[in-house]
Amino acid sequence: MNDMETKIYEWAKENAKQNDYKLNPDYDIVVQAIKGLAMHKADNGEQYCSCRPVPKDKVEAKALICPCTTRAKDIEKRGACRCALFVK
Repeated sequence: MNDMETKIYEWAKENAKQNDYKLNPDYDIVVQAIKGLAMHKADNGEQYCSCRPVPKDKVEAKALICPCTTRAKDIEKRGACRCALFVK
């Protein structure tokens, strides 16, 4: 992992802990999600969800900044957020 990916990974671990979630135990899924977040951060200035394209509409895009606005609902419903970075 590069420096940005490491920083996002550390943020994700802390965010999961603070919200009573865990990071996915599948390391490959975590790496893929972190790389996507880092790519969006580098390209768009925000760590948008790695599992969705960034909308042009600023309001819609804001809802996809990780953790996205649907994370809690997705975890409650499926046991994981859409990109599967965060799990119960």
